[in-house]
Amino acid sequence: MLKQLNSSVHDHIAEWIKNNQENFAIFRHQENLIKNTHPQVLAVFTLIATCFILYIIYRIIFNVSYKDPNDTPVKFSIPIPEAASPNWKSSTRLSPPSIFDANDPTIIQTYCPATGQLLGKFKSKTESDIDKMIERANTAQLKFNDSSIQRRIRILQSLRDYILANQDLIARVACRDSGKTMLDASMGEILVTLEKLQWVIEHGPSVLQPSKRPGPTNFFMKWYKGAEVRYEPLGVVSAIVSWNYPFHNLLGPIIAALFTGNAIVLKCSEQVVWSSDFFIRLVKECLKACGEDEDLIQLCYCLPPREYVDNAANYFTAHPGLKHITFIGSQPIAHHILKCAADPMTPVVVELGGKDAFIILDSAKKLEALSSIIMRGTFQSAGQNCIGIERVIVSQKNYDQLVEILERRLTKNPMRLGSDIDQLEGVDMGAMVSDNRFNQLEDLVKDAVSKGARLLAGGSRYSHPTYLEGHYFQPTLLVDVTPEMNIAHNEVFGPILVMMKAKDTNHCIELANSAEFGLGGSVFGNDFEECNYVANKLKTGNVAINDFATFYVCQLPFGGIHGSGYGKFGGEEGLLGLCNAKSVCYDTLPFISTQIPPPLDYPINNTNQKAWNFVKAFITGAYTPSIWKRIKSIFSLASA
Repeated sequence: MLKQLNSSVHDHIAEWIKNNQENFAIFRHQENLIKNTHPQVLAVFTLIATCFILYIIYRIIFNVSYKDPNDTPVKFSIPIPEAASPNWKSSTRLSPPSIFDANDPTIIQTYCPATGQLLGKFKSKTESDIDKMIERANTAQLKFNDSSIQRRIRILQSLRDYILANQDLIARVACRDSGKTMLDASMGEILVTLEKLQWVIEHGPSVLQPSKRPGPTNFFMKWYKGAEVRYEPLGVVSAIVSWNYPFHNLLGPIIAALFTGNAIVLKCSEQVVWSSDFFIRLVKECLKACGEDEDLIQLCYCLPPREYVDNAANYFTAHPGLKHITFIGSQPIAHHILKCAADPMTPVVVELGGKDAFIILDSAKKLEALSSIIMRGTFQSAGQNCIGIERVIVSQKNYDQLVEILERRLTKNPMRLGSDIDQLEGVDMGAMVSDNRFNQLEDLVKDAVSKGARLLAGGSRYSHPTYLEGHYFQPTLLVDVTPEMNIAHNEVFGPILVMMKAKDTNHCIELANSAEFGLGGSVFGNDFEECNYVANKLKTGNVAINDFATFYVCQLPFGGIHGSGYGKFGGEEGLLGLCNAKSVCYDTLPFISTQIPPPLDYPINNTNQKAWNFVKAFITGAYTPSIWKRIKSIFSLASA
């Protein structure tokens, strides 16, 4: 067979050469010319060609392009806080840890949730402080409003380069204030922030380009009217961000605001003031190094509204100087913020977390590999993720086997809890930011067990033998959960792996859609059409097919529906949401412009019939599908 194939190929090539003898004659002529060329001339041409090819390869590999030196990223540095140093030990360990200072109700205490070590004390901002910071931001933004895209990109490039060079420092600061592990910080804080930076650097300029629109369909106007939408900064915008990702949640809104030409006032959670203060100073240093006004960025932090201190938190969200608010947090706080923002009519994007389902269909394979994704999606950052896995919904074919795999992984080789901020020990899961929800988590587990669920691992808070003041909750596996149980509908936001058994694909969809939330979800299976069917049926704002949460990394517009809020941030929509979309129309032909025809000019003739007939003919000619009627209308207009 091989000999026969070889003979066939040989015959085919011989036939092709015979049919292309003319071309080969040209090649032979060129070869003779090359042979007769002077060797030195040939060497020069060879050298030039080689240099050109190497230059092209260099440009492709290193993405080199000629730029003005003022457009290149700048280097900067910032003093490192003592508590961010490796192997730092605080002189004070709070017991019990609390953000409230018993001696001064206006002070915010910050501490490490993994160890209880005091990080610092900060004066809660007042209404006067808020007025001043918004005024400073507004003054800076007026100068920045017309900045070029390249100026803005230079800031982002400088930030990117600093983050790349200081990953250990940034992760340590985030961990110190949130209690998470260094690995969780690397993936959840640094990777996603760099992705957002690089995406905006590469794709942002095209997003903000004026958007050409078709213009009118009116037959008479479409020939000379142009239309477009121009995207302009709003002014001073704001983001009220949650504590679970102190670096990324802070940097994300800053990246979007600066690139769209806005100033921004960030309001961080009172739980992570220490790290937020450092990260804001980092960005301010970057702005100064780039020759920009550091007042473009402001940080607000204050204690929750209480009777015996000022009403700064409510004052902030009701401030008329803010042109847009992005809120990331819980439903009860969202209701309060929306009421405050209603008075000045400030637009608000609301992201409220979810009850994301991780669906595994009967066609799914490699359950061991899937179990790794489930554990990472459930226990990363101690389960404190808005798009973390809240429910694992498995079609019945794979349910029992997957339960067995996860039980083995959580009991035979239990996850290690603790703090690896200073690399003192091997740790799988860190602390939760606070213990104020531990009773609620334990009650959710007890309720489910009382209604028939099986608790196979964990289920309660954990007292760490080394870090007695740390906020630790055991990695928990709860199976056979049904819709009647509270945990099937309430957001956990903690390290509890909930498994639900479904009869078939449609039952998976029904269970996933049964919760009031609608942020994200995942579906796994070997039949793409079936997975796509599920994705289309899920009532959520985001879906990943055969992957987990990568819609966020892909810089798609991010946001939910139903109880998960409304509006989008991230991607193109996120950038455009921070802009005034100004609609502009104009004449495209210099010799034609809109005029008021005499029959329509004031004062209207004694009888309106002529004016009426003119307008009727104009409308008919503009929109009729009939050519004959259009011709008649044009003659009517000409004779008016």
